Amino acid sequence: MSRPRRDGAFARLTLLLPYGWLLLFLLVPFLIVVGVSLSTKELGTPPFVPPVTFAGGVPRLAPDFGNYAYLLDDPLYVLAYLNSLKVALLSTVACLLLGYPMAYGIVRAPARWRPLLLTLVILPFWTSFLIRVYAWIGILAPNGILNNLLLGLGWIGEPLVLLSTEPAVILGIVYSYLPFMILPLYATLERLDPALMEAAADLGCRPVAAFLRVTLPLSLPGMLAGSMLVFVPAVGEFVIPDLLGGTDTLMIGKVVWDEFFSNTDWPVASAVATALLVVLILPLLLLQRFQGRQP
Repeated sequence: MSRPRRDGAFARLTLLLPYGWLLLFLLVPFLIVVGVSLSTKELGTPPFVPPVTFAGGVPRLAPDFGNYAYLLDDPLYVLAYLNSLKVALLSTVACLLLGYPMAYGIVRAPARWRPLLLTLVILPFWTSFLIRVYAWIGILAPNGILNNLLLGLGWIGEPLVLLSTEPAVILGIVYSYLPFMILPLYATLERLDPALMEAAADLGCRPVAAFLRVTLPLSLPGMLAGSMLVFVPAVGEFVIPDLLGGTDTLMIGKVVWDEFFSNTDWPVASAVATALLVVLILPLLLLQRFQGRQP
């Protein structure tokens, strides 16, 4: 009779670790950022006045919501949000268009080749992320590999402006996050029953039509999961826009960096980060709702 109690206690204990991890490293830092976003800027260390003060030992709340109103008043932040969403969306679509054929090709490859192909997909992660982004500077620079190649072939008369542009940022994001699209797609496509395609062929369905009517709809969960894994971090990306985009590329990650370290305006920077998180929660909730409807 005591065994079910022990199993129940063990199950609760195993759940305590992930919930404690989320509480300590996600919820608590988020609440701290929210608290700073409701503070008032001042010169000092730290450079803000907390929204909670104590008068006679009694806590008194004095939140400053002006930091959030400032985000709407200044068009810089609105443009940064919109441009970040646009770049992330274009990068996600590009990753999907490139990643789906690659994942489908790995699934259709002989079984003995699949481990090698998957290893090649994750192989870039064995190198430092920063080094991989810096490598693109050597490729896209005016005197870089690509321009020298095109000049040597006589296809262009002068170096092209490839670096410090928005396409360079999209290229860097696609290169860096493409494995996050391929792996969920591969996991979804690998679980599909090949008999479904055979049944479609027996019913007179051409291969392209069978793919569009059978494989593509069934792989939608993998497409959505991969898209979220690319879109969410791409919106707040800082390193790639800073190195490949230059000063003319306006993205929210760079804005947060400038507010924290250049302007030393921690309350506004925290408000920008909090608003960004709220914006990103919506697609995650939609994805969770869609997955909940799947049979």
